[in-house]
Amino acid sequence: MNQPPNSLNLSICSYVESDRDALIALWVASWQETMPAIDFNARRAWFTAHLKSLEAAGFETVCVFDPAHTLLGFVTLNPETHELDQLAVTPPAWGSGVAARLLDAARCLSPDALVLDVNFDNPRAIRFYEREGFSRIGEGINAVSGLKTLRMRWSPSREI
Repeated sequence: MNQPPNSLNLSICSYVESDRDALIALWVASWQETMPAIDFNARRAWFTAHLKSLEAAGFETVCVFDPAHTLLGFVTLNPETHELDQLAVTPPAWGSGVAARLLDAARCLSPDALVLDVNFDNPRAIRFYEREGFSRIGEGINAVSGLKTLRMRWSPSREI
């Protein structure tokens, strides 16, 4: 069993093209573990094109690396629209705080709000987002998989 990464030794930085293959492999591994009935390896080409379309639409990708520069996770979001499209963590780092660090980075880029769609059949992710202060605001259907989704939103508390 892998040890959780030491959060003090993690580096957070913007995605660079040289990390593309590692990012795609992490996406496949994370989703394959989450939804094993779907062949995410067969969706590599789709995801590669999707990343390019996100970049063209103003999305930014932030990555978390361990000290050996092994990619542990990434998040893609559009700071102008507050849309979070992807948040993926390598399965050995699940529960280690990497996802929370990625959400912190997303909140820094989009401090007024974050909105996302999460697969209804992904209760682990739903629990995570709810723990992180997201609220359910609607339902939908994933255009690629046809699966039911939940629309969720986070905004900072406005305590006086």
